[in-house]
Amino acid sequence: MNDLLNRTYQKQIKIYQPNGNARLGFSIWKEMFTELTSSRELILRLFIRDISARYRQSILGIVWTFIMPLFTVGTFVYLNYSGVFKLGETSIPYPAYALLGLTIWQLFATGITSCTTSLSGAGNLITKINFAKESLVISSLAQTIFDFSIRVFLIAGVFAIYHIIPSWTIIFLPLTLLPLILLTLGLGFILSISNGIFRDTTNIVTVATTLLMFVTPVLYPAQTFEPIATFNRINPIGILVITARDLVIDGSLNHPNEFIYAAVFSMIIFFGGWRAFHISEPRMAERV
Repeated sequence: MNDLLNRTYQKQIKIYQPNGNARLGFSIWKEMFTELTSSRELILRLFIRDISARYRQSILGIVWTFIMPLFTVGTFVYLNYSGVFKLGETSIPYPAYALLGLTIWQLFATGITSCTTSLSGAGNLITKINFAKESLVISSLAQTIFDFSIRVFLIAGVFAIYHIIPSWTIIFLPLTLLPLILLTLGLGFILSISNGIFRDTTNIVTVATTLLMFVTPVLYPAQTFEPIATFNRINPIGILVITARDLVIDGSLNHPNEFIYAAVFSMIIFFGGWRAFHISEPRMAERV
């Protein structure tokens, strides 16, 4: 891994200046994109390393990717059918509805958690070697995208059991998920910096994403009563989850204006988070 890091940057000549990463203008963005594109192989190697380490000594291995969402959905299915929670009517059988929503949600929740700990878990690399630290955050998010891709087969199996045929517009699902991925990455950049300073950040993120899941229509249809209805109309995460789910089930974009707002918000967070990360990069070795 160290040899790869050295090879990645041995062909680049970079002139360091005081507060160079904080300068303004087009040139710094060009530099950021150049560093990121030159780190493609490094991101891939980090991704393969982390995936291999995760399953190397695991008996069930990749099966865990299926077990956790099935356990969560199974709990809510029981609570719904037993009358403990009244989760409302859904357009498809509730188990399939809940699994689809939860899988999309976990793309955000698991992604932001793994991004938050990406720097603190790679302290040796950061302190000893000079490389684009964005690689660590992106490779962490790539693991979550990999898990999401595996769970798609689980959703397909559940849909087949209930004889559900998704709308043909499912081919546009990646486009609706892109803003959610960018939002996750942008927040991940910011929170990874915060976690390098305050280790409490990881626990705060875990609690916040858990609470947010219950007030966001992930496992139940969107509610019409206040203040939940107003919150869901301005919550970009909820909007992106609902849009992706509706596209698969109904084949329609029911709230185009809200989706545009959420997509623009995601772009702002992504570029703002990336810029903040780049400015903080020279001091990361002191913090992690």
